[in-house]
Amino acid sequence: MKRFMAVVSYDGTNFFGFQSQPGVRTVQGVIETALERIFKSRTTVLVSGRTDTGVHAIGQVVVFDSPIDIDETSMRNALNANLPDDVYIKKVVEVDKDFHPRFEAKRRIYHYFIYNVPEPNLFLRNYAWWFPYKLDIEKMRQAARYLEGEHDFRSFIKVEDNESTVRTIYRIRILRLRNKMILIRVEGRSFARRMVRNIVGALVKVGTGQWEPEKLKEVLEAKNRSLAPATAPAHGLYFYSVEF
Repeated sequence: MKRFMAVVSYDGTNFFGFQSQPGVRTVQGVIETALERIFKSRTTVLVSGRTDTGVHAIGQVVVFDSPIDIDETSMRNALNANLPDDVYIKKVVEVDKDFHPRFEAKRRIYHYFIYNVPEPNLFLRNYAWWFPYKLDIEKMRQAARYLEGEHDFRSFIKVEDNESTVRTIYRIRILRLRNKMILIRVEGRSFARRMVRNIVGALVKVGTGQWEPEKLKEVLEAKNRSLAPATAPAHGLYFYSVEF
């Protein structure tokens, strides 16, 4: 039995997140339904990192076992032929039979887009956070430096099932793009649920001038979620890629 790794992109607008849930449409659900059509048997996929409702992906990675003899190109084509138009398989490669995308990931990269103009663009409303107030990019960059490295991110994580709140962020880049878009790129080994969006919310607080950059260090060290701002909207977030 072959084990395949697939690089997947999806528009998260009409999904209730990645993970299968009864009675709702999920990315995992439609991928497993497509595989069932191809294999004529139920197959469970493994994922490098789950995404919440409304979050998109450019380079999500899933892994599954194939009970039939099929090559990589044919597997990719068969999947795309059976998937809805808001999910696309970019690449399929065969991997070792014990390969697990979650545990072997060394770096995960997320992109967050902020549409920073006074008037909204209705055609971007599901793909970027419209923020009409001026943002000081340089101050946001200064604040982001306090988050790089290994820290206890309890102030930015809603703790679930006694999970560890210690995480390592390798780098945060903040760029103002030509199309009035601000890109916040966060690279780390692993992230807790809503952690990236909570960080974006705090950086925006700095960008508006309500907080000085040093405030982020203070909030981080307090290890208290109630001190951090509200979570940034899901539709601006993209699972960009994962490195093994």
